Amino acid sequence: MSDELITIGVLARASGLTPSALRFYADCGLLPPASVDTATGYRYYSASQRERAIAIRRLRELDVPLPDVTRILDADPARAAQLLDRHVDALRERADRAAELAEVVKRSLLPPGLVLAGPVLAAAVEQVTPAAGAEGVLAGVLLEADAGAAVLTATDRYRLSTRALTPVQAGGEFAAVLDAAALARTVPWLREQDRVTLAPAAGALSLTAMSGESRDCGVVDGDFPDYRAVLDALTPASTRVLVGREALLDVVRHGGETVVLTADATGLRARLTGEPSRRIAATVDGRRVRVAFQPHILRAAVGTSIGPDVMLDITGPDQPVVVRSATDGDLTTLAMPTLDPTRTVAG
Repeated sequence: MSDELITIGVLARASGLTPSALRFYADCGLLPPASVDTATGYRYYSASQRERAIAIRRLRELDVPLPDVTRILDADPARAAQLLDRHVDALRERADRAAELAEVVKRSLLPPGLVLAGPVLAAAVEQVTPAAGAEGVLAGVLLEADAGAAVLTATDRYRLSTRALTPVQAGGEFAAVLDAAALARTVPWLREQDRVTLAPAAGALSLTAMSGESRDCGVVDGDFPDYRAVLDALTPASTRVLVGREALLDVVRHGGETVVLTADATGLRARLTGEPSRRIAATVDGRRVRVAFQPHILRAAVGTSIGPDVMLDITGPDQPVVVRSATDGDLTTLAMPTLDPTRTVAG
């Protein structure tokens, strides 16, 4: 029994193709009608042609060229699958190239300024802002930008943290003291941005994502302390201690008035006020030294480091101790010692 003939309108509704598209595919020989009324010119299709029409629509939605549509529909299943896979691979290559070009164009559309990787900036803010003070200019984070780097620095005079970042795109030179609390609030947003442009604005620093979405961070009035003079005045460490980050944090995690660290050839000992001395596995290079800290100062300095180990560069009991992370050499933290209440007791 022969297939029932249907009109072009019925096939159009059944296949999702327009009547004009069906006429086009008929004229190019891809889907000729089963019958044409010689008197009226009406085109009729067999019901079995519906599946071919649907296949044509799907292939065209994949941007398959007409010659390849013919080859795929006329090939055996294995050959058709091979042709389709080849076409999809080409689409992927084009999409990847388009994405690369789009990134280039989006960067060119960004406002002029310093461009940093969002997640990297977020991590730096988290590392530096805990060192900020509570009032005045010390409640800010100094941002310095030049052609080669962006540097974030904060201090409350008892500790100091500074982190250098390599820009994705250099901007002009500028410096601003940013409100530390406001800057910290941008961290969740910064983590979600691939790149962020930083540019000075009236009374603020503007942070603009590649999407155009932006955040403003207010500035703090006042002259930021000359932290570089502090760093330049540091004398070479006489003792270097490499110790596990978590082991050291465990000692100071629960507070106390003072924690005294004693480093010598046997390792590191820590004593909180009113508690017995605890030995911590550590590698010590240099002379024997004893230095005291307020626990919250040392906890904050060590807590912002990255990786399993921290290095303490100690000059003396009354000099800033440099806390460094082997994992992040661009982060430098200074912690100021305090008076040693056990100085009259043998260490």
